[in-house]
Parts: sequence; C-alpha cells; structure tokens
Amino acid sequence: MQAIVFDGNLKLQEVPRPSNSDEAIIKVSRVGICNTDIEIIQGYAGFNGILGHEFVGVVESAPNDDFVGERVVGEINAGCGVCDLCAGGDSRHCPNRTVLGIVNRSGAMAEYISLPVSNLLSVPESVSDEEAVFTEPLAAACEILEQIRVSPSHKVAVIGDGKLGLLIAQVLDTTGCNLTHIGKHANKLEITAQRGIPTLLVDEAKGRFDSDFDIVVEASGAGSGFKLAQEIVRPRGTIVMKSTIHGDVPFDAARIIVNEITLIGSRCGRFENALALLEQGKVDVKPLISKTFPLSDGVEAINYAQQSGIMKVQLTT
Repeated sequence: MQAIVFDGNLKLQEVPRPSNSDEAIIKVSRVGICNTDIEIIQGYAGFNGILGHEFVGVVESAPNDDFVGERVVGEINAGCGVCDLCAGGDSRHCPNRTVLGIVNRSGAMAEYISLPVSNLLSVPESVSDEEAVFTEPLAAACEILEQIRVSPSHKVAVIGDGKLGLLIAQVLDTTGCNLTHIGKHANKLEITAQRGIPTLLVDEAKGRFDSDFDIVVEASGAGSGFKLAQEIVRPRGTIVMKSTIHGDVPFDAARIIVNEITLIGSRCGRFENALALLEQGKVDVKPLISKTFPLSDGVEAINYAQQSGIMKVQLTT
C-alpha cells in the first residue's frame, strides 16, 4: 500500500499493509494534516514511520464482526490494557501506550491502518468524511469542559486563531459564557465572528483588559500568547494551557503565586463529545478546510500546509 513516511526524509513509499489479527484493519478514506505532523518532521517526538492521526475510514476486518463495514474514527492512544489507568478507562495517560502516527504506532497517512477495536467509534450518518476528520482535534477542544466548569456567568477568553483556537472558541460558545476570541489574523477571527462570537486582534487586547477574565484558554502556540494569558486572567482565575509551546516560555511566577492563579494542562479528549457536536451541527468545521490533496500528493500537501495562513489540509485515499 502507499503511505507517507518520515525517516529523516519525507516520502511517498510502498509499505506492507497491516495484518494484525488482534486489531481492526481500517481502509482510510480521508486524513488530516496536523501541526503535530509538521512538528514531527522538524524533530518533535523522535518519531520515524507513517505519519498522521486524524482520520476517518471503513473497517474491513476485526477480531469480532461488530464494526466490520462501519465508517469509523479512532482514538489515537492505544493503552497497554493492564495498568491502573487503562483499567479505569483512560488509556490517554498509560505509561506504555502507543500513539497513532506519533509514538511507536504507524499512522493514518496510508491506505490502511490498524487499531484496537476498543479505540473505534462509529460516525453518525449526518457527519461527512471531511467533518469526521476533525473529531480528534475537536475532542481536544471538548476536553476543557471535562476539566473545568464553564457557565454563562463566566467571562472567558480564548487566545489563538489557529485551527485549535477556532474549535475551542466554538465549543466554549455552546456553554453560553461571556466569550472573547483573541488572535492575530482578522480573516481567521472572522470564522468565529460569523457565529456571533466577539473577537479582538492581539494588539487591540493588550492593555485593554486588566486581570479581567475568569478563565483564559491559551491556544496560540506561542510564548507571547501565554504571557498575554497571565496578564488578563483575574486573581484566582484559571489559565487552561492547550499549546505545546517549545523553547523558553515567559512565566511570571510572582503574578501566578500572588494572584493564586490555577494552571491546567489540557491535551486529548474523548471522541463521543466531539461526534455529538458535529452531529448536532453545533460546531462548523468546514470553513477551516483550506485544500484537499490525494494521498499520492501527500508530500506536496504537507509542504503546502506549512505555508503562512493555511488552515486544515486533508488527504483522500
């Protein structure tokens, strides 16, 4: 089968089709290119192999017949199944987990992939393939509501207008909170503005708010975003950190300690919540799609995805 492989170089390559009889074999229909994929080819995580973890496909075979023929998405973390975390139903933090296209498991930029049946969720008929590909990053946005309570009485800011920031703003808007979306790009902020969410450019936000927000979600991917979050959160407020910021990060320890700010790291979320939002039409992901390429042009697609201003790029098999 064809796959996009990174082994120090990025290439389209013929590789063996997966044949793990203990797992489901899925024919991939569509896969998204994520910032994590781009970071991997820049050295993040030390991963070599088939890239990709945002996918939708059809199950061709499985240890049981429950999912055969089903259109599915899949949780990207595959746990060991025996540790306390896995026994408690949370493989996302299993110390021995593999992660699709990131840690010791071949990814989804291929014609076929293999995943445990327990990782699979059926896609509702009303959700298209191009929407279903967003399940994993949308689940990451939904994880915030699993970690903290957000109500209409809360004043909330989302910093960052990339793909994740745009999804987070839409998810938090479903709570009825007093929400402001802050970013650097007027054209990207227009996506949330069209849904009635107030937006501000970063330069407009600086100095305008003085310890004003109950909750600030940092999703900019930049140290400057985290610095702004510290400046605009109120005393005893909460900063949710969604960005995996590399390099030095500005950390005002005195402000955090004196103002008793709560810092919460937030990563992967459960797919059920994301699929429900897509099925109910409460989140619109289609404006985030910049372009679609065939898998055979995957190297070109990844290069295209790295250009300034590009949002989500998808591959079809």
